[in-house]
Amino acid sequence: MLSALARTVVPVLGRLTVTSGAGGVAPGSVVAANHTSLVDPGLVLAALRGAGVEPVVLAAAGLWKVPVLGRCLTREGHVPVHRGSGRAARALDLAADALAAGRVVVLYPEGRLPGRRDSADRAPEAFRTGLARLALATGAPVVPLGHAGARRITSGGGAKQLAGLFTAPLRRPALHVHLGEPVRLGGDVRTATAELRAAVHRAWRQAVEQLPEGAGGRQRGR
Repeated sequence: MLSALARTVVPVLGRLTVTSGAGGVAPGSVVAANHTSLVDPGLVLAALRGAGVEPVVLAAAGLWKVPVLGRCLTREGHVPVHRGSGRAARALDLAADALAAGRVVVLYPEGRLPGRRDSADRAPEAFRTGLARLALATGAPVVPLGHAGARRITSGGGAKQLAGLFTAPLRRPALHVHLGEPVRLGGDVRTATAELRAAVHRAWRQAVEQLPEGAGGRQRGR
C-alpha cells in the first residue's frame, strides 16, 4: 500500500524521473539510498515500484507510533530500527530474514537526516557500518540509489517544511532517482563501508546531473 501511495502522491508533489544502470534490482538485494529529506522515502518507493519492486524498508522505530501508519508498516513487513538501544541489532537480523525470503531491503546507511536547513542537495554524509555488515553477512548485492530534489519539497524548520509540502503541487520541483549498478562486497567492514559510500555518492551525482539548471540540486556538494 505504501509503495502504491508513493507512486500516486510523488508525481503530484514534483516532476519525478528515474534512470538506472545495468543489472536492475534482483530479488534478495539491498538498496542503499542517500537520506536528505522527510519526503525522500516517497521518492525511493515510487522509483522502485516503477521498477516492479515493493521493498521492505528499515526505518526509525518512532514511525510505528504514528496512528494508522504504524499498523501499515507492521502489516507490510517493514523493519523498525531502535537507534541507541539494545534492540538496534535486531533490525539487521530481520533484514537478513527478509533477504533470505527473496525480498528487497531498503536501508539508509547515513542513519539520520542532515542537520542543515538549506534546500540544496549535497553529497551523502558518513555511513554507519550496518549496511556493510548486513551485505557481508548475507552475501546480498547492494544497489546504490541516489536521489536529488527532495529538499525542494521539505527542508528547514517545521513551518518551512509544512509550507514546502503544501506549495509543492504548485511549484512541482524537479526530482530524480538514479539506480546504480549492483555492488558485491568482500573484505572487512571498514573497507566495505567506504566502497558503499563511494557507490552511493556516484549514484547521487548521477541524480544531481539529471536536474535542470537552476534546480536546488544543482547547488552541489563535493
